[in-house]
Amino acid sequence: MKTAIKRNYKMVASSAIKQPQNKLLQCLSSCWPFGLFSKKKQKTVSILRLDGAIGKGSMSKSGLTLDGLNELIEKAFEPQNLKAVCLAISSPGGMPVQAELIAARIIQLSAEKKVPVYSFVEDMAASGGYWLACAGEEIYASESSIIGSIGVIYTGFGLHKVMEKLGLERRIYTQGTKKSILDPFLPEKADDVKLIKKLQNQIYDHFVSYVKGRRKDKLTQSDSILFTGEFWAGKTALDYGLIDGIDNLYNFINKKFGSDIQVQHIKPKAPWYKKYLSINLGESIISELKEHLTYNDKLWF
Repeated sequence: MKTAIKRNYKMVASSAIKQPQNKLLQCLSSCWPFGLFSKKKQKTVSILRLDGAIGKGSMSKSGLTLDGLNELIEKAFEPQNLKAVCLAISSPGGMPVQAELIAARIIQLSAEKKVPVYSFVEDMAASGGYWLACAGEEIYASESSIIGSIGVIYTGFGLHKVMEKLGLERRIYTQGTKKSILDPFLPEKADDVKLIKKLQNQIYDHFVSYVKGRRKDKLTQSDSILFTGEFWAGKTALDYGLIDGIDNLYNFINKKFGSDIQVQHIKPKAPWYKKYLSINLGESIISELKEHLTYNDKLWF
């Protein structure tokens, strides 16, 4: 081992003669045993991307769930000398439970590791997407980002008249008087609407309480303005206290931590089939379709 150390010192000395004096430390850091310590001192910022709808996705695109993200969230907090975790968010919302679970896990690790979290809204952070953004102690966005939509929604269809015109009869048998509420093939019932409204109110109150708890005294408007389900562009969201500034991810990192910071992107592993199947085939088909379809065809991509 002594021979190895002497050999490394000789390499350092010879390299230092050939290089400018201000590069001596760089040369030392590349040799054992100095390199062991220099790597530990490297400042790091993790970037975790939260992109897409919240909840279980489709066959073509996965949604954001705690089960699918937990490994990546934990990995984002692993680097030594970690200065911050940055969330790059672009989500229209989705399932409230998954939004709560993901945000809670990020907040938990931030407290345990004593590492600050900053959120950066790209295209949008609406509804559950804004819930995710509030996991950061500070939120930044572009002036064109969509922020807000703090509310709860349920959608469905009433198809009972279509059934009548087609001469179809709905047959359903249940145990429990509320087992088939809001059946789209039956006329709407007042009791069903009352029940779903009660459920919505509970989730809504929880959402509002969470936002107030995370944003605290930063909010500048009344509940009647902020919590109606309305959404705003970045500048108005800043005026209302829903975000802390107009800035982008990389500009913020450079200003706050310096250009020598190491940025670690936390990404999921690509599905195994992508190694064998070319996605260019689908892209070329869409390209061909676009050439033969006009705006009046009302086919949107």
